[in-house]
Amino acid sequence: MHDHETRRNERDEENDMAGTAAVTAAAAVGTLKGRAGAWWRSRREAARRDTGMSTAEYAVGTIAAAAFAAVLYKVVTSGTVSGALNSMIGKALDASF
Repeated sequence: MHDHETRRNERDEENDMAGTAAVTAAAAVGTLKGRAGAWWRSRREAARRDTGMSTAEYAVGTIAAAAFAAVLYKVVTSGTVSGALNSMIGKALDASF
C-alpha cells in the first residue's frame, strides 16, 4: 500500500510540474501577444495623428520630383544613352522571327 501511495504522490508531483511549465509557457506567449498588441495600438494611434502631408511637405516633394525628372531627362537624352537606346530598339526591330 505504501508503494501505491508513493507512486501516486510522484505522479501528482509530475503533473504539477507539467502544469506549472504549461502555465509559464502560456504566460510568456500572453506577454508576447500583449507587447505586440501594444505596439500595433501605438502604430494605429500614430497613423491617426498623422493624417497627411502639409503644404511644405508637398512643396518639397514636388521640387524633388522635378529635380529627379530633369536629371533623368539629361541622362536619357545624352549621346551615350541615346545611342544605346537607338541601337537596342534597332536590334529589336530587325530581329528575325
